[in-house]
Amino acid sequence: MQPGSTVLVTGVSGNLGQRLLPMLSEFHVVGVDPATPDVLAPIEFHCMDLGQEPSCRELTQVLRQTGARAVVHLAFVVDPKRNGVLDVDRMWQINVAGTARVMEAISVVNRTGGRVSQFIYPSSVSAYGPETPGPVAEDAPLLAHTLPYAIHKRESDEVVRYRAESMGECHTYLLRPHIFTGSTVQNYMVGTLRGTALGSSPRAARMRAHRQRLPLMLPMGKKYLEKQLQFVHIDDVARLLVYLLQHAAAAPGLTVLNVAGHGDPLTLEDCAAIAQAKVRRVPGRSVAHRILKMLWNRDISTVPPEALPYMIGSYTMDLSRLRQFLGPDYSRVMQYSVEEALRDCFAPS
Repeated sequence: MQPGSTVLVTGVSGNLGQRLLPMLSEFHVVGVDPATPDVLAPIEFHCMDLGQEPSCRELTQVLRQTGARAVVHLAFVVDPKRNGVLDVDRMWQINVAGTARVMEAISVVNRTGGRVSQFIYPSSVSAYGPETPGPVAEDAPLLAHTLPYAIHKRESDEVVRYRAESMGECHTYLLRPHIFTGSTVQNYMVGTLRGTALGSSPRAARMRAHRQRLPLMLPMGKKYLEKQLQFVHIDDVARLLVYLLQHAAAAPGLTVLNVAGHGDPLTLEDCAAIAQAKVRRVPGRSVAHRILKMLWNRDISTVPPEALPYMIGSYTMDLSRLRQFLGPDYSRVMQYSVEEALRDCFAPS
């Protein structure tokens, strides 16, 4: 896209949106979110809840009025307790139905004289499920289960692939990034490694005040220490989004890309060492699940017990398509290795 073109970013007030905005200085940015972003970057902001049906019409009007040429769809509930969205149906309306509403708005605009030429949606490695048979390519089956976040990522991924052609002269980029890392990032895996009691109970507040860390619970057995993960630094994802906006595809279609840092995966044992986490071994998965459920019910931890398979699983991706896609720009865009990306979560501030 040409400098000065208009880009609409949903979920602009989220962590990735906040990291992305300063990198979009060459574009006119239209932000959409229920909450106002806390950044100095100049944007045109529209308060909007994509979990509500009327938002489709509202977004259609904003796209027409602004003449946006690209949409970056970041709106997604990741952590229900921290986002205050504990109802799974409400979460689904935002995550899955909200994605469909954004695509429908683009379809309507493009059918009625508008020209949104790019749609970028970050799905997730979690869509593949908590166990993969080695590094999987983009055509691997999506087997997410148990955890609502992962299930919604799988369903949204399916919505994007199914509806991409309906948006007319628009190229769709479907990204599947691995676990986000960075000093500003908080998600289930990073939170588990940090061991921070992020609940709102008095017990959690006391633990934070005394810098007491929750242990990393792993079932007994060497295999759990050997489970492998990749990570991707949130700033590398933001740079990739900017790259896609700057290098618009010449024709409509769909591009699917696995995204993670370069270098070898890390074992859970490596991750615990980098985080200096205290590992507590428990008799089995069922015991680990019960402990997580107790911490969740007592509002000590914000990690739901359904996240356990993803905390002790082994899931990695083949990144050859991303490397080929970026070509000589690969090292400029993807600056962090898997290990460097994780270490940045625990670097001294």
